[in-house]
Amino acid sequence: MAAPGKMDLNDLLVFAAVAETGGFTAAADQLGVAKAKVSLAVSRLEAQLGVSLFSRTTRRVVLTDAGQALYAQCVPLLRAVQESLAQIGGNAALRGTLRITASVDHAVQSLAPAVAQFARLHPGLQIELRTSDHVVDLVKEGLDLAIRAGWLRDSTLRATRLGEFDQYVVASPAYLARAGCPAQPEDLAQHDWLALTLLPTPLTWKFSSAAGHTCTVRMNARLRTDSAATLRALLQSGAGISALDQFSGAEALRTGQLVRVLPEWSLPQGGVYAVYPPGRHVPAKVRAFIDFYSAFLGSR
Repeated sequence: MAAPGKMDLNDLLVFAAVAETGGFTAAADQLGVAKAKVSLAVSRLEAQLGVSLFSRTTRRVVLTDAGQALYAQCVPLLRAVQESLAQIGGNAALRGTLRITASVDHAVQSLAPAVAQFARLHPGLQIELRTSDHVVDLVKEGLDLAIRAGWLRDSTLRATRLGEFDQYVVASPAYLARAGCPAQPEDLAQHDWLALTLLPTPLTWKFSSAAGHTCTVRMNARLRTDSAATLRALLQSGAGISALDQFSGAEALRTGQLVRVLPEWSLPQGGVYAVYPPGRHVPAKVRAFIDFYSAFLGSR
């Protein structure tokens, strides 16, 4: 096996491209080289390290455990060298590709407008915005950054808190006319609660009042969904009552499609976080977007 110090760093760049695009053809397109050259570089790197870096299937290419370790430990350092050389050369403009993921609802309501503005400020940067209502593996998917709202689970990932949001109990006027309006939080246990299964405890909610009183209510739910957008649609259709974050519910509350219930009681605030893979180095493009999005949220 060749000593790692004798490796061609260009092979590592090719490896990173395959890991981030999920395929040899896509990596070749991104790098502007022939697919055979990409395959050769990866094969050479695997031979030098004595390990397989990718699991190849007919549909896609996935990092092995060894490949994930190499990506997490070496690629951030390589990116740091590239950025340092660019700055020393007098070219500190953001370049390359920034891959961001967020929930569908958050992307539509807040993140997409911010990405559009950021893209105009940095014309040399390509941005890929992926949406999913489920938590994705940033390293495995080759993502630079995730914007997540709610409560973070323990993780090896790093996170920066960008802001917070309120939650409201809401229902449609039609539902309240049919089922009645709850007078206190405990009444919600008798209502048709709509559960958002993305939450860690979708049926247990803690309420607090301005007077300092607290209570915890266990809800009953026949209808459940794993999408905030679907939850809002169910609420607007009069299917039941539930909690929405202030961003998801703002337009429907403004137009009267939904009304706030128990406004004198508060639910715990949630946080908006920028989450990024482990490693000592945070790329300049990621730092720049985190700072920009934090200011964007603050201005709203």
